[in-house]
Amino acid sequence: MITVTTVLQQVRGLDEQTLRSWIAQDWVRPVRRGEETVFEEIDLARLRLILELRDQLEVGETAMPVVLSLLDQLHATRRHMRRLCEMLDAAGPEDRVRDLLSHLGAGR
Repeated sequence: MITVTTVLQQVRGLDEQTLRSWIAQDWVRPVRRGEETVFEEIDLARLRLILELRDQLEVGETAMPVVLSLLDQLHATRRHMRRLCEMLDAAGPEDRVRDLLSHLGAGR
């Protein structure tokens, strides 16, 4: 369980007001446990990414939601491709073409 205090200690360059703003804008999605906001390691990685996008790549606040959405879509596509490759590896050679065509047809 990672608290707001711990996040602010571990993520350099992040202040509480900015963190609360990014949560309100849904750029990072910690969970609420009662009155407490709790983060996971993936949230810390995303916060560092947002800081890098903002500070080093100079992505503006109006463009940030678009950039984050595209990155989320890219990661989802990678996960789907990894699952598809696993399915193909698990299938016997005679099943691969049929399963691949079936899977591709289901996406239409």
